[in-house]
Amino acid sequence: MQTAMQTRTIPGTALALTTLGFGGAPIGNLYRSVEDEDAYAALDASWEAGIRYFDTAPHYGLGLSERRFGQALRDRPRNEYVLSTKIGRLLRANPTRGGRDTEEFDVPDDLMRVRDYSADGVKRSIEESLERLGTDRIDIVYIHDPDDYWTEAINGAVPALAELRSQGVIGAYGVGMNQSEMLHRFVTEADVNVIMLAGRYTLLEQGALRDLIPACAQRNVGIVNVGVFNSGLLSKNRPASDATYNYAPAPERVLARTNLLADICERHGTTLPAAALAFSFRQPSVLSVVVGMRNAAQVEQNLALVQQGVPDSLWAELHQRGLIAESEAELEGLTPMETTGTKAGADQ
Repeated sequence: MQTAMQTRTIPGTALALTTLGFGGAPIGNLYRSVEDEDAYAALDASWEAGIRYFDTAPHYGLGLSERRFGQALRDRPRNEYVLSTKIGRLLRANPTRGGRDTEEFDVPDDLMRVRDYSADGVKRSIEESLERLGTDRIDIVYIHDPDDYWTEAINGAVPALAELRSQGVIGAYGVGMNQSEMLHRFVTEADVNVIMLAGRYTLLEQGALRDLIPACAQRNVGIVNVGVFNSGLLSKNRPASDATYNYAPAPERVLARTNLLADICERHGTTLPAAALAFSFRQPSVLSVVVGMRNAAQVEQNLALVQQGVPDSLWAELHQRGLIAESEAELEGLTPMETTGTKAGADQ
């Protein structure tokens, strides 16, 4: 049965995002294969639950995620959902094909990714995504992982996307990355509507408060928060001893901090993953949390977490104990925690 879900509108646009969005990396066979039946069941379950924001990318499974979205959404009323995809990786025939994808998607390597953040690359990428998605428009286009391509992205992709937005071809554009520093540059140096922030504003780390989140508030830029479980560490009531953090084995200090967070959550009658999802919305600029889901059971689990509720007393204790910051000024007072590097690409 369909349930009501809150929406938040991207500033300056008519695009309303459901506060829980469906992330398409897992149904692009991230890490392991997903059967068509399971992928379509996940998308159907999310629709029935009221989710109306769907995010994908050519990168996810060398186009598999986009094709599955197109198949699942083709009979849905187009004006009832928001669809986003990304540019920056064109898919081209792989002359050395014969194996499996080397970028952690369990798909044949018939295609390869070619990085292209030029104006021409933007237009070609959107045209090819439209074909895979089987739709006549894309609502939001993100510049995907331009970490090593700042010059190309700011001089090529940004003006091209701004022009497409002014022409009404797309409704909004932004940038999606696993870091906050360059996102801050895009927010302050380009006229973006929305950013996709991966893993840098979570229960475990709030470094985006230093500059990115204040800049978004000042410039009226929306935030779609992803990676809120920190690559799985916060996805269980209690972290496993071999849990990963930022896609690498979690250091002991990080595990200890996570277990402390779990203890405090239990004391306040909630769970670690429920708190991890709810934490994002303490920032008014956060419009939606996008979570990757590979089957109907995961959709149901995440809906249950959203509905679980988190008491204000939890945030008060975490804040009082220096475990979360609520402003840039409080970051220096946080209890120190070891961190590791980030991983681009698998941002959900």
